[in-house]
Amino acid sequence: MSTAGETWTVSEPPVTAAVATAAESTDPERTPPAVRPGAVDPVKALMRRHHELCERAVDPLEIAAGLEAQGLTDRAAARFRHRDVFSLAEEMYARAPRDADRPPSPPGPVDGPRRPRAWAVVALLPGALCAATLLGVRSTAGDSRLAVAVLGALTVVLGLGAALRRGPLSAPAHRGSAALRTATCWLPAYALCGDGLLRAALDGGPGGPVPAATAPALALALACGPAAWCAGLFAGQARRRLAASRGLKEFTSAVTPLLLGALALYGGALTALLALCAALLQKPAAGAGAGALGMLLLLARLLTVHGVRRAPAAALATAAAFEATALASVFAARLPGCGSLAAPVRALTDALGTNAVPALACAPAALALLIHASRALTRASAHARPPAPTGPGPRHREGRPRGCPPPTP
Repeated sequence: MSTAGETWTVSEPPVTAAVATAAESTDPERTPPAVRPGAVDPVKALMRRHHELCERAVDPLEIAAGLEAQGLTDRAAARFRHRDVFSLAEEMYARAPRDADRPPSPPGPVDGPRRPRAWAVVALLPGALCAATLLGVRSTAGDSRLAVAVLGALTVVLGLGAALRRGPLSAPAHRGSAALRTATCWLPAYALCGDGLLRAALDGGPGGPVPAATAPALALALACGPAAWCAGLFAGQARRRLAASRGLKEFTSAVTPLLLGALALYGGALTALLALCAALLQKPAAGAGAGALGMLLLLARLLTVHGVRRAPAAALATAAAFEATALASVFAARLPGCGSLAAPVRALTDALGTNAVPALACAPAALALLIHASRALTRASAHARPPAPTGPGPRHREGRPRGCPPPTP
């Protein structure tokens, strides 16, 4: 590892991150240049390019994540006389100037001190409030039942908001588009009332109250607890792998099974909750629609928490648009000369049931997010923990250290 006072010479011009990456893609068999006295220090040139990241980083892992997000690979790091990006980041961290009031932090586990697990209790609030609402609705009648249902729905929404603001499911604050918020609210609302409304519309109604699918709604609310636990397990284990890994490929190979394992645990818990709620409420099994919706919501939230936003927004909006189009086509078929608009939906529901609509809407979207997550969430830059502010001025940008952009969606 070189020091700030040493000089380096190479047989070619100084290498920057962009040049190194381009050289790697055009000539992968190229070896690092030979060293001879009198040339510019390539690491120093790289530090000038990323000076803000180096000065504000609280540990070498933050620099490694930033370099990896910029496209610097282990092979490119060899041109800076290092075996991998992690080793290069350690030298850059050691040579970077620090704020006078902030001593350098030695490298160590990225998890930090153990924090209180209050979020585990908050994550159970949506399920508890939903169960209380269903009990209240079943024990009342008339106008009182309607009032209890409306009040209970509001409390469940508030509980869900609290669960998403704390713990592993909390994402950096940002202003989402109105279309994204509408899609996010539409999907659970359709899981509650969509199938009943679609069946009533196909039968010529609705002529009265629409039956609500309480079993999948309760299961999805109860699944907030397992979702938070699985997200926290994945994030914590991924950060431990980040501290122990010595290369980007090694880190990706270690994190991919963690991601798939966390999703499998959540899928098993959600399936069990759907079956349990259907048995307790004596309702038909919810089928694949609610399960696909649960996986879609968890994948979208995981990507959002780790800095990827456009892909989850597109997937949620596409699924919501599919459900809305299917429902609207049935009502539009009642217009003169438009009777054929409902033919595809009628054929689908006659063959597979009304639950096929949310299943076809959410399952492809969840699969697309899973493929995207297998690439985005296995990168080191997706797990760089943003440090706490040390002084006045902006310290974070969209929940990620300055100089360390989020993974490309």
